[in-house]
Amino acid sequence: MRHPHRPVLPGHVDHREDHDQAHSHTHVHAHRPVARQRLFISMVLTGSMMVVELVGGIIVNSLALVSDAGHMFTHCFALSLSFFAILIAARPAPNKHTFGFYRIEILAAFTNGLMLLGVTVYILYEMVVRFLNPEPIAAIQMLVIAILGLVVNLASVLLLTGVGKDDLNVKSAFLHMIGDTLSSVAVVAGAVVIHFTGWWQVDPVLSGLIAVMIGIWAFRLLRDSANILLESTPKHLSISQVEEELRAEFPEIENLHDVHVWEITSGMYAMTAHVTVGSHTTVNRVRGVRVRMEAFVRERFRVAHTAFQFEDEDACCGGKLTDGSCCTTAAAHH
Repeated sequence: MRHPHRPVLPGHVDHREDHDQAHSHTHVHAHRPVARQRLFISMVLTGSMMVVELVGGIIVNSLALVSDAGHMFTHCFALSLSFFAILIAARPAPNKHTFGFYRIEILAAFTNGLMLLGVTVYILYEMVVRFLNPEPIAAIQMLVIAILGLVVNLASVLLLTGVGKDDLNVKSAFLHMIGDTLSSVAVVAGAVVIHFTGWWQVDPVLSGLIAVMIGIWAFRLLRDSANILLESTPKHLSISQVEEELRAEFPEIENLHDVHVWEITSGMYAMTAHVTVGSHTTVNRVRGVRVRMEAFVRERFRVAHTAFQFEDEDACCGGKLTDGSCCTTAAAHH
C-alpha cells in the first residue's frame, strides 16, 4: 500500500496529524527560501571560480591551481547536492516512486566519486613529473587567481554562516566550503613562496596535498553512497542496539524480529519491524504503543519513517517459528 507521505530530510519541519485519525499523517516541508537562495549563490560563485582557476592554472602553468580547481569541483558538487535536496524535498512523490527521487542524489554522488578518484590519480602523476622536472610558473598571475579563489570561498562561507545551524544538509555544505577556503590559503602561500624564492617544486607539492584531500573526500563519498545504495544499516546505530532499547523502553513487547533500518538518502532513515505482544494486549493499547514507539525511534535514532507490524503471540499456528517469530499477524500495521 502506498503511504501518503515520504520521510523528511534533516532540518525540514515535520507537522504530523493525529495518527489515530484514519491511520494517516502528513509531512509538510518548509521550503527554506533563505537557505536555498544562499546555496544557489554559493554554488554559482564556486562553479565560476572553479572554471577561472582551471583555465588560469593551465595558462600560468600551475598544477596547484588546477588541483585547487578540482578541489573546488568537489565542493561545488556538495553545494549542488544540498541545493537540489531542498528542491526535491518539496516535490510530491509520484505513484511509481513513493519515496520520491532522493536516490538520484546518491547515484550522482557515486558517479562523481569515481570521477574524482580518476582526477586524484592524474594530479598525483603530474605532481611526480613536475617535481622531477620543475617548470617555470607565472607566480604573480598565479597569486592573483589564488587570491580571487580565496575571496570567493570566504564569500561563500559568510553566505552560509548561520543558515545551516539546525540543518545537517546545509551544515555539510558549509563545512566543505571551510575546507576549500583552507586549500585556497595554501595556494596563495605557495604563490608567494614561488615569487620570492623561485622554488618551483612548491607548486607540485601543494598540488599533491590537495589531491590527497580530493582522494579522501572521493573515498568517503563512494563509501557512503555505496552503503546507501546497498541499504546498509546507518552507521550511527546498530540493529541490536535498537532492539535492546525498544525492549527496555516498552515492556509490552515480548519479541522483535525482522527489524530493518536503512537510509533512503543522506540523513533520511526508514525502519520496519515485526513486534510481538501478549494476547492480553488490546487493540487500543497496541495503537498507543505504536505511536510511542514511532516517537521514540524518531527522537532517539532520527528515524522519521517507521512501519511496525504487530503480532499476537497466542495467534501463532502451533507456536512460534524457528526464528522466534509469530506466523500470523494481528493488531495493527503502520
